[in-house]
Amino acid sequence: MKMYAGLALALFLGACGSDATAPAVPAASAAADGPAAELPVMGPERRILALGDSLFAGYGLSPGEGYPERLEAALRARGINARITNAGVSGDTTAGGRQRLGFVLGSMNPAPEVAVISLGGNDMLRGLPPEETRVNLDAILAELKAKGIQPVLLGMLAAPNMGAEYAGKFNPVYPALAKKHGAILVPFFLQPLIDKPQLIQQDRIHPTAQGIELLVDDTIDEVAGALPKA
Repeated sequence: MKMYAGLALALFLGACGSDATAPAVPAASAAADGPAAELPVMGPERRILALGDSLFAGYGLSPGEGYPERLEAALRARGINARITNAGVSGDTTAGGRQRLGFVLGSMNPAPEVAVISLGGNDMLRGLPPEETRVNLDAILAELKAKGIQPVLLGMLAAPNMGAEYAGKFNPVYPALAKKHGAILVPFFLQPLIDKPQLIQQDRIHPTAQGIELLVDDTIDEVAGALPKA
């Protein structure tokens, strides 16, 4: 199942008649493309895990244009010696992410200092009980906490067509679990793309390369701030 179909329809289709022009590439991501603007990369390698679905897998994008790759480039442009392991799987649910987390962590040596988590959108689109999403994310964050890995939780909101009752159970999952486990929370990962249909691919589901740059620019401070002080 393609990621975020219902959500994209709810959030973006209403703006498809807009003639708004695409915004300029954010400064943080633009710096990653301009060597003259980059800070020298210094210090030990900072390992980061990106565990997610098609937003991390780079659906419909060219190699190197996905969120984890562009986030790594933007961090390195800030002088941070970041190395991101991309564990994004299109169509993944919180149950799938929970199931494969141990294997992913076991394959990383050294272990990551930070894990960026983007899961739950497919749970919502499949109408899975929010209680299951909560249990799975709770287990993921608990495992990261037990291993001394700082999580950055990229939040999701229920699409309006899921109804108020579903949203009332689903939407509080992310802030509640972030508070419980000390995770850094981005309340709604896709917030920067609302009312910007020109930054969505023709499938009206996934961000374009420029849309990814906007997501990176909106979240890089949280990720950089999650890294332990060297």
